[in-house]
Amino acid sequence: MRNINVRGVLAAAALVAAMGLAPAFAQGTNATSEGPANRGGTTQNAVTGPANAANPTASAVSEEQLFQQLDKLSGRVSIPDGKAAILQQPQGRDYRGFREGILPWVGGIFVLGMILALAAFYFTRGRIKLEHSEESGRKILRFNAFERFTHWMTAMSFIVLAISGLNYIFGKRLLMPIIGPDAFAAWSQYAKYAHNFLSWPFMIGLLFMILVWIKDNIPDRTDVTWIKQGGGLVGQGHPPARRFNAGQKVIFWSVVLGGLALSVSGVIMMFPFSVADINGMQISQYVHATVGVILIAIMIAHIYIGSLGMEGAYDAMGSGEVDLAWARTHHSLWVEEEQAKTASGPQVRTRPAPAE
Repeated sequence: MRNINVRGVLAAAALVAAMGLAPAFAQGTNATSEGPANRGGTTQNAVTGPANAANPTASAVSEEQLFQQLDKLSGRVSIPDGKAAILQQPQGRDYRGFREGILPWVGGIFVLGMILALAAFYFTRGRIKLEHSEESGRKILRFNAFERFTHWMTAMSFIVLAISGLNYIFGKRLLMPIIGPDAFAAWSQYAKYAHNFLSWPFMIGLLFMILVWIKDNIPDRTDVTWIKQGGGLVGQGHPPARRFNAGQKVIFWSVVLGGLALSVSGVIMMFPFSVADINGMQISQYVHATVGVILIAIMIAHIYIGSLGMEGAYDAMGSGEVDLAWARTHHSLWVEEEQAKTASGPQVRTRPAPAE
């Protein structure tokens, strides 16, 4: 009897406990399957929520709204340079679009277009030959030693600047897939060093060129005649010209004006935030890159005319002396001026006859 009573008491206690826990368990189940946040009654709804549930990020401010209201995205920095806090600004997006989209097309059109145009000219017109006459074999001094030094210092510096600059535009598209990222990174680093350091002899040479040749590159009426007659490049005959013809004057002023633009914009970028903020340096990038590819195309034409395109032209910057017949053909007015300096024409000397 005593055992029965004990078992009866334990059974009653278990029944009471079960009746107390059942409502709590039922409430927890309803909160999961049919609660306010998930009234579908299924496990899937408990995980994903219904389609019309509230989006917790709907009221968050978008990046575009920040751009429109603040004109830039910035954070907080503990270093003294507060400019480092700027993360993005709209002009940076514009420059990135120019750098990655427009600039490669501009560079390709100007550089490749010039190469193709010169190739077409060469295969149709051919090399401009030296016209021999009774003055052939005699030499006249065209450029002295300092002028040749100025030319070659500026020219060699520009060639390195052009190659390293084109690497900036086309390197990762054309060169990196061939040599690999590691070699391309090393090459680009040294190309950047060369670009920075050789910009100084280029600017010095540019200054020398202005001082030495500006007086001979002032446009005059003979340039109009030269242009009308095609400069001897097309048609028959060669129009009269002074020391520099109209085509050479175009080259000179292109180098002077383009070189000055490259120098100013390059120095601004070489010393960041010294005279311009981030927007000013981005404008310098626009100028530097655009003027650079245009000047490269012009210099390709200049190199062609001075070497492959015209016989006898290279001697002017090689030895400094040119054949008198060549000078008379292409710069007849200049020859007359030089020979008129003295009655004997001291500029002209006869080349020794070769031994037989």
